Amino acid sequence: MPKMTFVERDGTRREVDAPLGLSVLEIAHKHGVDIEGACEGSLACSTCHVIVDPSWFGKLAAPTEDEEDMLDLAFDLQETSRLGCQLIMTEALDGLVVKLPAGTRNAGG
Repeated sequence: MPKMTFVERDGTRREVDAPLGLSVLEIAHKHGVDIEGACEGSLACSTCHVIVDPSWFGKLAAPTEDEEDMLDLAFDLQETSRLGCQLIMTEALDGLVVKLPAGTRNAGG
């Protein structure tokens, strides 16, 4: 099974099983990782904001305009920021590393 790593706010790295077809948000919830996801993946908030490790960012599909609009509202926005609900696990993403931002802001929704 593919794996991915969440880097928690305190720097702790947690490698978890990452079933194909699940979003990063769903994988986080399955393993008790502290990502809110207030709108449950409907692109109406930015609370599932994650910062993708730069070495992985280029392997992701480009964000949609709707995702970019929501990211504009995210707290602690970085160059490699994405919404966890929009990142779907594939074989190509086996080993993906994402960091949790310093905090979240529930704007919208």
